[in-house]
Amino acid sequence: MVSRDPGRDAKQVVLIFDGLDECHLPLDFHNNEILTDVTESTSVDVLLTNLIRGKLLPSARLWITTRPAAANQIPPDCVDMVTEVRGFTDPQKEEYFRKRSRDEEQASSIISHMKKSQILHIMCHIPVFCWITATVLEKLLRTREGGDLPRTLTEMFIHHLVVQTKVKKVKYDGGAETDPHWSPDSRRMIESLGKLAFEQLQRGKLIFYESDLTECGIDLDAASVYSGVFTQIFKEESGLYQDKVFCFVHLSVQEFLAAVYIFHCYTNRNQKVLKDFLGRDWKDNNRDTLDVFMYRVMEKSLRSKNGHLDLFVRFLHGLCLESNQRLLGGLLGRTENHPEMIQRVINNLKKMKSYGMSPDRSINIFHCLMEMKDLSVHQEIQEFLQSENRSEKELSEIHCSALAYMLQMSEEVLDELDLNKYRTTWEGWWRLIPAVRNCRKARLYNCGLSESHCEVVASALKSNPSHLIELDMSCNQNLQDSGVKHLSDGLQSPNCKLEALESVHSLFSIYSTEILLCGSEKLIDEDKVILEGCRLSEISCDSLVSALKSNPSHLEHLDLSRNKLQDSGVKHLSGFLENPGCILKTLRSVHCLSVTVVDLICLMTTEAHLCSTELPSMKL
Repeated sequence: MVSRDPGRDAKQVVLIFDGLDECHLPLDFHNNEILTDVTESTSVDVLLTNLIRGKLLPSARLWITTRPAAANQIPPDCVDMVTEVRGFTDPQKEEYFRKRSRDEEQASSIISHMKKSQILHIMCHIPVFCWITATVLEKLLRTREGGDLPRTLTEMFIHHLVVQTKVKKVKYDGGAETDPHWSPDSRRMIESLGKLAFEQLQRGKLIFYESDLTECGIDLDAASVYSGVFTQIFKEESGLYQDKVFCFVHLSVQEFLAAVYIFHCYTNRNQKVLKDFLGRDWKDNNRDTLDVFMYRVMEKSLRSKNGHLDLFVRFLHGLCLESNQRLLGGLLGRTENHPEMIQRVINNLKKMKSYGMSPDRSINIFHCLMEMKDLSVHQEIQEFLQSENRSEKELSEIHCSALAYMLQMSEEVLDELDLNKYRTTWEGWWRLIPAVRNCRKARLYNCGLSESHCEVVASALKSNPSHLIELDMSCNQNLQDSGVKHLSDGLQSPNCKLEALESVHSLFSIYSTEILLCGSEKLIDEDKVILEGCRLSEISCDSLVSALKSNPSHLEHLDLSRNKLQDSGVKHLSGFLENPGCILKTLRSVHCLSVTVVDLICLMTTEAHLCSTELPSMKL
């Protein structure tokens, strides 16, 4: 919610931006022109950014509904209140299955099975996935004669697709339950739906029009009978919506069908689609075997900033298994699923490098292993957590991805995560960072952190609930302005409970200090700010003083040691000390280079409120 207070007696206008994540405009809040005149013509992009910033119609209230990824595009200073609409809680999951089924024994069997698979249990917080799970398991419990129920996402979605195809065949085509899963018509339909799903996933589109369906060879009447896969979300009517608008019942269904389609393209050697997706040189030494294909797809997904291919690539690895291909009844065509090839795919996952990529993307490598039913890494981490000599055991990168996932999903909040206590590589440390979302104290000292790692830490500060109360990011040399901006956004979140931040010797450049301190009033309230060795300069001093003056009454201790403040920088600080609201008691400025530093010393000694100082080293 973005709001501005126009006064008690004024009438308020509320503008509702529903589904901002469906907006494909740049929304460039930093470079778009400022617009204040309501009579002036402009682009929709400029109009939206100025409405959200309050430059245009400043007294209006804005209510924005969107997915988190799009919400993060909005500057935090434009947002007064954020409400997260969450899915089912654990008790609500059970309540759903019990209310849905009249057969109490069947409902108990479904709940019991759901709890046995952590992946399925987590996904059931999504109401649509609860419906998919119930639809599949009710059918299987009625008809199966022995055999295992689905335990992975790929298995669950394959069964769901088969069930929906059976419904279409019996209900609309006059077929029988005993008929084969696939007819030529149903094969063509699934391939067309998969093509639509894949192409629109690539473009980031979740809602489609009739023209999009037609391009993929989908007949509207045929699509409408796949009610469990495809849905028409607006009825055709006069007025605002002249056309029918379609989407898949859930994004996960779109991602699954996209995976089925691209796997089908691989097995049928559709080189045009593969080259468009992976690039013309995706083959390794002219080898186009399954292990090479899967490796290239995983590389592409890891490079994604927003993770839009994460679930898609998990489904793709699940489809490698012969057992899953058998469930699809030959829909995918000729496959390479002999044990040696599958083992090569698994080995590639275990050795996969994710240098320079988001730690959240790295965790998906572990998920892909689980979809391929390789439990070796999971078991090894279980043994590691139960061992008494953890500090002596060396962890590989994939071990760290698994450990991060397990710590993050644990019902118990970790008291402290200290990366230096784990024997692993730099990349291993980076893969552990997502675990900060479920710990109280995070020690990330001297771990080579960069912007993408700051983004994960910021998400931990924003999460609801946020557990972090202490954060040590000392001696990280590459945070840069962009990384500090992420931290600032996290510090400004109403969910942030951080009480102590240590950032000594991290290289904040030019304006990073203002970025950080403007978002850290909670930390300034703790009376102490340490900015030793942070490369503060004249411009940084100006920004620092500006930030401090906005909340001067709490700060009692300031450490600016080992910074090249220069004469003009010291003058900015003098202005802060002369401020009537300043209650500074201690100022450390050892080794600060300045010709006029004597003026600052004189000021410090004449100000009655300054209790103690440490004289700067004079290097004139």
